[in-house]
Amino acid sequence: MAPITDHPLRYTLANELHARPFPSIGAPSQAAYLAMARVGGQGRDAERAHLIDLLDRFGAAHPQPDATHFSGAMGRFTLKWESHSEFVTYTIFVEGTDEKAFSADAFDVFPEDWLMSAPGQRVTSALIRVEKAPEDEVIAAKAHAWLVQESMAISRVLDDSIVVAADFRIDPAGHIRFALFTDPTVGPQRIGRVIQRMCEIETYKAMAMLGLSHARDMGGDLAQADARLSGLLSDMANDTSDPARVLEQLLDVSGQVEIIGVNSAYRFAATQAYAQIVDQRIEVLREERFMGRQTFGEFMMRRFDPAMRTVTATERRLRAMSDRAQRAGELLRTKVDVDRSAQNQVLLSSMDKRADLQLRLQKTVEGLSVVAVSYYAVNIALYTLGPVEKAFGLSKTLLAAGVTPITLLCVWLLLHRLRKHWE
Repeated sequence: MAPITDHPLRYTLANELHARPFPSIGAPSQAAYLAMARVGGQGRDAERAHLIDLLDRFGAAHPQPDATHFSGAMGRFTLKWESHSEFVTYTIFVEGTDEKAFSADAFDVFPEDWLMSAPGQRVTSALIRVEKAPEDEVIAAKAHAWLVQESMAISRVLDDSIVVAADFRIDPAGHIRFALFTDPTVGPQRIGRVIQRMCEIETYKAMAMLGLSHARDMGGDLAQADARLSGLLSDMANDTSDPARVLEQLLDVSGQVEIIGVNSAYRFAATQAYAQIVDQRIEVLREERFMGRQTFGEFMMRRFDPAMRTVTATERRLRAMSDRAQRAGELLRTKVDVDRSAQNQVLLSSMDKRADLQLRLQKTVEGLSVVAVSYYAVNIALYTLGPVEKAFGLSKTLLAAGVTPITLLCVWLLLHRLRKHWE
């Protein structure tokens, strides 16, 4: 078989589907999770340097150049690192659990000075505790002791093989808490997948909520632009308003709305994408209700979905304002064009009158020119015909009377011919 030329990206794109494997972790165990958003001009190079700094402190191997993910041993811990478009995540896994549930000591694997020098800001962090599943009553008692009941979500996932509980509250140490109770028959890969899904739900939820904050921040600007736009639309209905002035102000409002739209387009699009990922991650867990408590899907429906609807409503409001300003601008431009057409018509009529008057004046001046030129021509003719006057004994008056009509006729014919030539 003849060799086939591969696309230069074939292997890269194929390997991308397998680039982020799920962690493998047994029970009992615990994990510390950290997600940091990029700020300012910090990029992947700074994140990679920060990761290498952490690995060097434990004498661990470095990732491949330009890698966007890394998994490897770091002392007695296992580190999973992932770099995403807007944030970077660190997950530390360790076998066994502390006697005190959700002790902040588990997060101490991240050195304090290393955290202070991080090229980003914390979006979320979590402590995850994995235990062998006891009886349902014991699970309920532990969840009641560890989590805030008012906002706690707990459910059976993946065909009743694991019970997951969380309240999405930030504890005094600054972390979210996740508790996993696993069936003895569940393998470490399935546990790792559930932990990964829970961390993704929390991270993408937090990133999506940034859109709500942005929508609230731009609410005042939208209200101001909406009030100005409504006032200008009222002025358009007033016949005494100056269309040109109103159009200028309308263009200013339209520009303000467009600037708001440009500044919020990326954030709103990202929020929509993150919200969809949250819903997908919850869906793949295949939740079942645990002892009548609310599931994660119900928690998101009550707490998360209204926030996303607010973002969607703000985006629609912004789009509607932009469309309304555009339609108003088109109507006002039409009105201005009609007014200008009427003014141009009046101007053309005035120009026609002036042209007619100028033509009449021209004809008057032309008649006067015939008389003036003829006057001088007659005098010249009389001087020229002076010898004839003496030879024939004619009087000057009689000679002038004969020359004048002929001169007038010749001058008129000459001027008339010249005017026809110019036209």
